[in-house]
Amino acid sequence: MPAFNPHLWCVILAGGVGSRFWPASTPTVPKQLLPLGSERPLIRDTVDRILPLIPAERLRILAGAHLSAPLLGELTELGPDNLLVEPGAAGTAPVLAWAAAELVRQDPDAVMISLHADHVIHPPGAFRALLEEAASLAVRHRRLFTIGARPTRPETGYGYIGVGADLPGGGCEVAEFIEKPDRATAKSYVASGEFLWNTGLFVWRAADLLEQLARWTPELADALPLARAGDTEGFFRAVPTLSIDEGLLERSDRVGVVAATFEWDDVGAWDAMFRTRPTDENGNVGVGEVFPVECQRVALYTSDGPVVAYGVQDLVVVRTAGVTFVTTPERAPDLKKLLVRLPEEIRG
Repeated sequence: MPAFNPHLWCVILAGGVGSRFWPASTPTVPKQLLPLGSERPLIRDTVDRILPLIPAERLRILAGAHLSAPLLGELTELGPDNLLVEPGAAGTAPVLAWAAAELVRQDPDAVMISLHADHVIHPPGAFRALLEEAASLAVRHRRLFTIGARPTRPETGYGYIGVGADLPGGGCEVAEFIEKPDRATAKSYVASGEFLWNTGLFVWRAADLLEQLARWTPELADALPLARAGDTEGFFRAVPTLSIDEGLLERSDRVGVVAATFEWDDVGAWDAMFRTRPTDENGNVGVGEVFPVECQRVALYTSDGPVVAYGVQDLVVVRTAGVTFVTTPERAPDLKKLLVRLPEEIRG
């Protein structure tokens, strides 16, 4: 049996809809339940990646009540006690504040790892080792640590972190957070070597997160006693939708960053399949009963019968639940713009 850190906990954010993976991803079967990073659902890979570091009884999955049964159906080793059921949709700041309050009530010294259910990470051993290092730094420096991935391309769909001064013993201060830049700016960030992708992976003492929220996030501060007292419904009624980056990390002077020692992808849209799933000799990738013939750089996904592509290139084709969706890899990240223009009966 591994020697677990007795105060290390993990929460997994699993409540998103994943609208950029329409039509396969829906409110009842969101992308974290789809096999987009391997042959298994993303949530299955996420849980398996962390359990060697943290025992199941200190794992919490955050999602709405409508996802409780599907999640537990996939994660059969877990039970209702592993779920933190959100009473309604909220941004990451309220959700993580609530989760931190729940952990502190059980373990005042809890160190909280916050993961997303839809990331692809390799190799898992390096991932766990870095989380252990970040947990140690969070306790030593009493800082909120984020993990930054080294950019491999001028990605405009990610936020970036400007790396500041070194911290004693490892990690760095965060100089600035930058929202999704244009392509020219992203190229300059990659070339400089001074910026990291903002992965949204966090490690901090749960009590330190609550203290920093009370200090820097007036949108939540007055409601934090409700979360601490276990009044979940009252807390969520009292707070706005707010991201943890905007609500706290961009304001706090106690944020640190450690650089990832592993490959990371947030599987944000259909074009991610070219990076997260094996491709053939022509750059094609497929999930389900798919047949690309004389094709180049074609992504095919089906859960609704066979899909055949012949003599085409640079396409994404999705067939599921009676809907066929076709786009290009370049336009795939813009899927939200399409959805608002479709009839509700098509959107699902």
